[in-house]
Amino acid sequence: MTFEEELGQILKDKKLTISTAESCTGGLVSSRLTDISGSSEYVKLNFVTYANEAKNSVLGVSWDILNNFGAVSEQCAKAMADGLQKATGCDVALCTTGIAGPTGGTSDKPVGLMYTSVKYNDIVTVKEIRLPESTPRIEMKQKFADEALKLALATVKENRIA
Repeated sequence: MTFEEELGQILKDKKLTISTAESCTGGLVSSRLTDISGSSEYVKLNFVTYANEAKNSVLGVSWDILNNFGAVSEQCAKAMADGLQKATGCDVALCTTGIAGPTGGTSDKPVGLMYTSVKYNDIVTVKEIRLPESTPRIEMKQKFADEALKLALATVKENRIA
């Protein structure tokens, strides 16, 4: 069973909804969730917030966070999850922000860096992922999506409650 199949079954069983806001994965997480027949029972609303302007206007990520920490940061990933849940009213908010390359990285934030976040039961969990810079972009996006779905799955399985 894939991550998205197992996650979908749990969401369906618990009668929970999920929304996504993706940057570096460009809608891949949303696509994988909706590849499953019956996903309309739990997938609520998904966004690709690739540009900083979208993170700000759609998700309410503050310019202060974007300017001081950057879009690829733990702070931004947390704010994305908070904003996504507010915007959609979902039970589980799943977000990605990172650098899939092959260009665009810096010494502080290299290609292959991603932050994924999940907000569930008023708790935001952020996980940093680092993949080798040499990983091809398409493969990197797949691995980033895997990590995001794994974090969401672990979160709902553990039934984290504030």
